[in-house]
Amino acid sequence: MDVAFRKIDIDVYDEDALQESELYDADNRDPTQALEEARARQVSVRSLLAKNDTAGALTTILDNPPYGPNVEDAKTISLQTLLTILNSTKSTEIPTAINSLSIDSQDTLMKYLYKGMAMSGWADSNASVLLSWHEKLTEIAGTGCIVRTMTDRRTV
Repeated sequence: MDVAFRKIDIDVYDEDALQESELYDADNRDPTQALEEARARQVSVRSLLAKNDTAGALTTILDNPPYGPNVEDAKTISLQTLLTILNSTKSTEIPTAINSLSIDSQDTLMKYLYKGMAMSGWADSNASVLLSWHEKLTEIAGTGCIVRTMTDRRTV
């Protein structure tokens, strides 16, 4: 029995096939520029954390995060930096830090929380810390934050 026909990609012949690049606007930075910005943010966040400015550190890392398929190194550095912030924040300071964020930053934080949860067993990933932040973020931002995060095609 010949099953070679199953190896044909029929989407190539469909003019209306939706491409991943059509789902969202691509990040206009090249991978090296995104990586340099992520490293600069990492240094800035460390200095803010040394001053006990958790809200400022969150705002810094969540502002203009790297999106797209070609910036994986920048995404990894950004996630590591965010996990450093989350792990160093006292549970009583979480609501204040979340309230200081804009709605877009809260949505981006939720994306990072889900990414961190998906990477269980990762060195900096602590499930109890991520779940604590998720709980507080959901209380403050509501379930709309979860819905916006799940429907947004841009991944951090």
